[in-house]
Amino acid sequence: MDLKSYFESKRGFGVLATADAQGHVDVAVYARPHVMDDGTLAFIMKDRLTHHHLQSNPRAAYLFREDGDGYKGKRFFLKKVKEEEDSNLVETLRRKSYPTRSEEAGAKEFVVFFSVEKELPLIGAQ
Repeated sequence: MDLKSYFESKRGFGVLATADAQGHVDVAVYARPHVMDDGTLAFIMKDRLTHHHLQSNPRAAYLFREDGDGYKGKRFFLKKVKEEEDSNLVETLRRKSYPTRSEEAGAKEFVVFFSVEKELPLIGAQ
């Protein structure tokens, strides 16, 4: 199954892990990525710690646990290839709209694109 079909057909819970150039780690809950036509994975992100880490270290890991019993899902080892601060692109990709918290009004949003360097099952290395 290709990644576009996989993420369109599966529901679940995702976590994106990053580290800055000094090795300070961050993990954050992220929705399913958008699979672009060129095979890159794209995430919408605000200008917070995850985005900050990616400015000095382009590597990240994304864990996706599928809904249901057991531990099914995938792990992806990623490398940032580009980012865009384009509100039209953000709105085109956005799947859901959440009420904006007052302290986030006007916060910058980015679409960050990653190449997949390695894909593993959620459990084991196979």
